[in-house]
Amino acid sequence: MMNRTCLPNIPERSRSWIALALGVVLSACSTSPPSSSDTAAPSQPVPALPFDEAVLKAANDLFTKAQSSSTDSALSAKPTLVIDPLIDGVTGNQTTATLTMQSRIEQLARDKYPQFNVQPFTAANVEKSPIVLIGTFTPINQEGKTEGLREAYRVCLALADLQSGKIVAKGFARAQIDGVDATPTPYFRDSPAWIKDPATEGYIKTCQGTKAGDPINPVYATRIKTAALISEAISAYDNGRYQEALDRYMTVLSMPGGEQLRTYNGVYLANWKLNRREAATQSFGQLVDYGLANKQLAMQFLFKSGSTAFLPNTQITNAYPLWLKQIATRTANSNACLEITGHTSPSGPEPMNERLSLRRAEYIQQRLESQAPALKKRTIATGRGSREALVGTGKDDITDALDRRVRFNVIDCSIPDAKTKS
Repeated sequence: MMNRTCLPNIPERSRSWIALALGVVLSACSTSPPSSSDTAAPSQPVPALPFDEAVLKAANDLFTKAQSSSTDSALSAKPTLVIDPLIDGVTGNQTTATLTMQSRIEQLARDKYPQFNVQPFTAANVEKSPIVLIGTFTPINQEGKTEGLREAYRVCLALADLQSGKIVAKGFARAQIDGVDATPTPYFRDSPAWIKDPATEGYIKTCQGTKAGDPINPVYATRIKTAALISEAISAYDNGRYQEALDRYMTVLSMPGGEQLRTYNGVYLANWKLNRREAATQSFGQLVDYGLANKQLAMQFLFKSGSTAFLPNTQITNAYPLWLKQIATRTANSNACLEITGHTSPSGPEPMNERLSLRRAEYIQQRLESQAPALKKRTIATGRGSREALVGTGKDDITDALDRRVRFNVIDCSIPDAKTKS
């Protein structure tokens, strides 16, 4: 199975001796980068602190504000507090950094804020309508925006009261980028597909787009029990309990709101780890169908540095033929037409980035058309360089793999007359 932790941390501009990452994204319309700022963040510039200090500052700020609201019925008694795993505020991934943040916040709550009864984030505990702590860890530039080269992280924390349906308190800080380990956790590292689906969007909006007293985002509120079950499944996968993970993912699929990309990724990954190749093929096809129906999907392929050739490592790439065949076949059967757009990380001269992004888009185009000749007059390839980086740190390792992707836009079939454009 794909193990991306073996990639050395060498810039893409070196173009040699390492494998870099490429994603393939199906998207219906938008080519703009994510939201440029967290709407609830402080308007004044905030100094960037070392990672540990920033986490504690935001958490203490959060809990102190919650204490001042203790006259509210929800906080007058010792409420149950659960933490819905913190995520990257752009990609929605869990990382080593977000796990570290969660661990330290949990310990801080137990040591310094005993008025909270800290419990695991499980479906059973969610049924009790607890206080839920959520948080995002967002890479930003000097102006605090999620565009260009990112030079710091913004920490956003929120306490959401499921009983009242409102936000109790918010906490913010800014962290220095040095020393932060943004490596995705095993499930997110191994997942072949990426999309910020409605459930993840609801989580991010609840944290970043609210202030104390505002209602919880309705999509997040209605899907939180499902989110808890998915969290349990992800934990089982991360700890090598693949049959347990598969069982939980299948349970989620049968629930209202359970048809999410995270679920389809999980079913595929668990089947692959259990060496159930036929089941893995079928579940991967369902994953592609979900992406086509929602007009956005990202597939991560690993390429040689500065090249259009896949990494010559069968442990990583042996699933690629399955991926390409399913993407090509399902797309052809859907009668979709695609604009295939390449991307790179911000490192290296932009003209070189644009050429490389186009070449990789063309390579994926050729591979898909060889699998499904019906696509030959239904695709065009374009290159965007690094202008739409999602992570934008320029580290050129697994932490910013999504910046080296190819996006597929589903377009009107009267458009793709030319095969390639820049």
